Amino acid sequence: MPSVTLTHTTCYRYRIAVSLGPHRLMLRPRETRDLSLMSFDLEVSPQARIDWSHDVAGNAIATAQFDATTELLSIRSRAQVDLRAAVWPVFPIAAYAASYPFPYTIHDRTDLGNLVMPQFADDAGRLALWVKPFIMGWPTDTLSLLKDISNGVTAQIVYQSRETEGTQGPLETLDRGWGSCRDFAVLFAGAVRTLGFGARIVSGYLFNPSGDELGSAAAGSTHAWVEVFVPGAGWISFDPTNRSVGSTNLIPVAVARRIEQAAPVSGSFHGRSADVSAMEIKVDVRDS
Repeated sequence: MPSVTLTHTTCYRYRIAVSLGPHRLMLRPRETRDLSLMSFDLEVSPQARIDWSHDVAGNAIATAQFDATTELLSIRSRAQVDLRAAVWPVFPIAAYAASYPFPYTIHDRTDLGNLVMPQFADDAGRLALWVKPFIMGWPTDTLSLLKDISNGVTAQIVYQSRETEGTQGPLETLDRGWGSCRDFAVLFAGAVRTLGFGARIVSGYLFNPSGDELGSAAAGSTHAWVEVFVPGAGWISFDPTNRSVGSTNLIPVAVARRIEQAAPVSGSFHGRSADVSAMEIKVDVRDS
């Protein structure tokens, strides 16, 4: 059972002293059956009042409120987690959901809500046409179908790290033929939603002790993947960037309907965009 320490530091430097608006921080790992959070510390400078809450998805949200003006904003989180996900997981899928198509129960369908609905405009149905060839039969094995779609993303889209903010829509990624891990996740989630699956985007960290996983620098980095709800098994993790299924080496922080809702740090300041002189993000994920 790996014990992992992760440190995430975000620094903004300003050309003049600025007043900071509230900042929304999503940095505390989610505790699951596969992850135990042993410790978590959050340091913010300048001094801030921190209010904790949970959003509608159960993510831990820290809201930082500032009084002083500053030329430097520093946000540093440090967590220790124990990972116990199986390398070769077995998913106890309910018998009625083992083959696709299957209906969610009325209660599951109601609770999943917009997680089963595509999030991007696609009047021509291009994404549904893209995913259709992965359906090998009618009916077909549910888990195999989801694996094939995830692997199809990796096979058809070239991974390319991108430091700029924002995420490509699914059709944009298909047209360009390349994307980052968050683009892969958005494409996969959009594709399975066209088939009626409930899917949510996950933002967190990839623990990569071997150094051979995509979307990672050194031992680990921030990462994005997808969870799909399958009755009996519950939320199953799919990482199309690395063609993996299950939670091994994945450290979730936030789940959301749209990836924009899971940004680690978001906030504002009073001034001009030109007043920002630099932004730096450092992530370290390693064995404890």
